[in-house]
Amino acid sequence: MKYNNNIKSLLCGSLLLMAGSASFTSCVDWLDKDPETIVAEDEAFKNFRNFQGFIEEIYSTVPDKEKVNYCTAWNFGDDAVHNPEGYAHMDHQVDLGNYRNVWQNGQCWLNGSGTEGKWEAKFSLWKGGWYSIRKCNLGIQNIKSLVGTDEERDLLLGQLYFFRAWWHFEMMCYWGGLPYVDMAFDAQEIPELKRLSFQECAERCAEDFQKAADLLPYDWDETLAGMQTFSENDLRINKIMALCYLGKCYLWAGSPLMKEFEKTKNGGAAQLLGASSNGKTYDYDVEYCKKAAEVFGKVLEMGVKGQLRYQLADFKYLNIYNHEPDPDSKNHSYSDIFYTHDQDWRMPGTTEAIFRGAYPGANSANWNCAKIFGPKVAGLVEHDNIIHHPTANLIDQYGMANGQPIYIVKNGVYELNPESGFDPTHPYKNRDPRFYHDIVFDGFRYVLQTDGLSAEQKKHDYCSLYTGGAMRAVDNGSSTGYFIQKLVPHQCNIGDKWYDWDYEFQAYIPYLRLADVYLMYAEAQGVVGGPKSTSSNCSLTAVDAINVLRDRVSSDQYPMEHVQPNFLDTKEHFIDEVRRERAVELAFEGFRWCDLQRWLLLTEPPYTMKYSHEFERMEKDDWYFNSSSREPNHDPKDAEVANFRKKELITRHFDSKHYWFPLPDQDTYLYEGFPQNPGW
Repeated sequence: MKYNNNIKSLLCGSLLLMAGSASFTSCVDWLDKDPETIVAEDEAFKNFRNFQGFIEEIYSTVPDKEKVNYCTAWNFGDDAVHNPEGYAHMDHQVDLGNYRNVWQNGQCWLNGSGTEGKWEAKFSLWKGGWYSIRKCNLGIQNIKSLVGTDEERDLLLGQLYFFRAWWHFEMMCYWGGLPYVDMAFDAQEIPELKRLSFQECAERCAEDFQKAADLLPYDWDETLAGMQTFSENDLRINKIMALCYLGKCYLWAGSPLMKEFEKTKNGGAAQLLGASSNGKTYDYDVEYCKKAAEVFGKVLEMGVKGQLRYQLADFKYLNIYNHEPDPDSKNHSYSDIFYTHDQDWRMPGTTEAIFRGAYPGANSANWNCAKIFGPKVAGLVEHDNIIHHPTANLIDQYGMANGQPIYIVKNGVYELNPESGFDPTHPYKNRDPRFYHDIVFDGFRYVLQTDGLSAEQKKHDYCSLYTGGAMRAVDNGSSTGYFIQKLVPHQCNIGDKWYDWDYEFQAYIPYLRLADVYLMYAEAQGVVGGPKSTSSNCSLTAVDAINVLRDRVSSDQYPMEHVQPNFLDTKEHFIDEVRRERAVELAFEGFRWCDLQRWLLLTEPPYTMKYSHEFERMEKDDWYFNSSSREPNHDPKDAEVANFRKKELITRHFDSKHYWFPLPDQDTYLYEGFPQNPGW
């Protein structure tokens, strides 16, 4: 089938049914099967093996945000910028307010890329969403054809209900309320389903997520059907995944934007009123938040009692800059959530990732994400000059080791927090430990192995990110003064060559991980009862949930204190700190735009401005490293700088229409009940 943007084609067109000779293994790519494996519906649904094969294709259609085409874009908030060679990409188009470009942009997971046919849907939230929803509905409608056990039926139905809700929910986050499609249409039919509001659609998603949670096991390995693929079931949908998305669905429905839209809804595409007043940023729908907190509380209490299969990854490092884990660590490291190397192409995620798409395949990161985060000066990182790097806005979200934020937003302006102890002459000292793990800053040793490098390349093994430094060139360096290595480590360079085949480098950003569940519980319960309250089924208070994450990253060398008393006095102050914790813990994972959006902050200063840090070095090169051995003399975090300041790079001129992406015009012309989003 041809995957175009037209929702009617995706809901009513022909569908390839994959089953038969394909084996039931871990989430393989069923889109690659030969025509001989395409069978009729009565074959696809007749037994568990074939039926599961039919469902497997849905897993492989979940977009891999990092790997759309050769260089993708997935951070649309105030947290990232591109250098000029990447300005055609969707994140910069969002900066320009050009949301319509999503329907022409081949470098964005929302609409995807590739040649016409199967690969377009594989890398597209929109196309893959409607295609997969139809598959879910076909499966649900044909479940009576199954010859199998009740357990097998429950496993199949649970996955189908989950995915039907998941695809609707993910699309809603960007396009707002949609028709909730719960049946498969024939090609002769023209479905005219009314567009729902976000909350109405969320209710339908919640029903399906709850059905999935009721039907699915905690662990497939403990089922008779799952034993066929014992120890290869990590990616399969289970009860915890369904519950966590049920809670997320409720929290999003209860967020300020969705509550405001519900007040003014008009056929599902309401004009947002009063978005310019961020006083509404704390105006949540408390009933939805209470539902969310109860669901998250149930999951987290299982963790408190040691009954949860998911655990927070360890944050224990011998060398935090090089992501060298402590050998005494009992669990996989924090870095393993996002990438693995020398682990036989193991999929990232470790014990913390709850929901991911299909296995991306060996060496899948080499050309489209392993080479887009570091400096291209002197060819230090190979490929073209496209670089994703963090804004100074994001850097400033990483607070101090004493638990205080550096800045507090007052009247639309960042004001220095007098309690923070931040010293602008030593801006990288005593910071949140995650800063040292995630961020490359001035004086950082970027290349460890310099044998074989040219003389010019060897001069840049240590980062020169001060104003006027060699790595501050806009075309092949950082305009903000920083690089990010959270998702791809600095060893992915021409000297260390971690992106080469021999290092088995693998990358993937999970859609949902356990740390996010703690964050969402803190937000939901904080709204309901304040920072020191608990849900009815969890012993953790809202602030406890944040402190669990801070305890995880704290050590003797890099301490991190709990949420401080000045953020526990009111719900609003606590929510501010929860939001900052989300910015830090989930940095660069693609959630910031949706968070600013649902909090009604996307159009509000200071979140509309992206800025850099400018400063002069006070230390000589030999303070950082020995000129002959190139070994470090001092820790770069201790360096002294002068004239540390902000410089505006980009100001977004957004209005209320920018809270949602526009729908494809051709879809809004299909029938009256499917209107375009306001302003587009």
